[in-house]
Amino acid sequence: MGVLQQGLSAFTRKHGLGVACFIGLSVFVWVVFLIVLPQLSMLDFSFRYNLPRAEVGGPADVYTLDNYAYFFQGNDGTFNALDIGILVKTMVAAVIVTVIDIAICYPIAFILAHSATGVAARLMVIGLIVPFWVNEILRAFAFRVLFGATGLVNSIGLSAGFWDVPIDFIRADVALYSGLVYAYILLMIFPIFNAVEALDRNQIEAARDMGASWWRVHWRVVLPIAKPGIVSGATMVFMLTAGALAAPQILGGPSNLWFTQLIYQWFNESANWQRGSAYAVVLLVVCISFVMMLMRVFKVSIGEIGR
Repeated sequence: MGVLQQGLSAFTRKHGLGVACFIGLSVFVWVVFLIVLPQLSMLDFSFRYNLPRAEVGGPADVYTLDNYAYFFQGNDGTFNALDIGILVKTMVAAVIVTVIDIAICYPIAFILAHSATGVAARLMVIGLIVPFWVNEILRAFAFRVLFGATGLVNSIGLSAGFWDVPIDFIRADVALYSGLVYAYILLMIFPIFNAVEALDRNQIEAARDMGASWWRVHWRVVLPIAKPGIVSGATMVFMLTAGALAAPQILGGPSNLWFTQLIYQWFNESANWQRGSAYAVVLLVVCISFVMMLMRVFKVSIGEIGR
């Protein structure tokens, strides 16, 4: 609390009381009205029965654990392997997308921070940002066209003789994983870039002069500095991937159901907001627990990520 007060005092002295009050009020409104209250409302819904409108607020409108029990046991009281399996598959897919993004974005962020300069650096940034001017849904449809049976990928593969018949990349989830990796790539690159940029280039040169290989330089010198940025980017990519809806709807195969699609079905197709809220709370708790576990494993604190 003392550190927070010192930070607020320093910010007020630097920018003035008016700016400090405006920023504080904006953050308060954002957190309370757009995060806390909607989540509390959803949590309240998740403990309610799905009643006709006339019975809401009546004697039958009481709290219950039935919506959560349904997730674990279903209607027949047995283990709900289908819904739990979909949740596990969604989490595994989110981890895979996050790992792929880290593998792609780490070298790009390092080059952008310590190798590219002048025009080359600006062109790299423009090349990364400009494609995201296109709407996310349009990008998802573009990936569906790209990986379709008559799309560019199959056309090149067939023309080059890599395969004899078109490959169903949609059913194999290749299009889905590619679309999700691309959708959140900026959220991984820039946190890593911000962390790596703070690294003194002389440390890298000193390690190279002492005979360290590039692999060892990155493992012992760069990665400890980049770790908070990697965890920050991985957190955002993982949470957004697990909560994605548009991309799984457009790019997912007919047998591939995302957990967010289950939530969507409860809210919109079944008109059961109470059960949909329970499923949303389960997804939120699982995602936050997984992220907290990873932070503990990699020994990264919230403060380090915030920097």
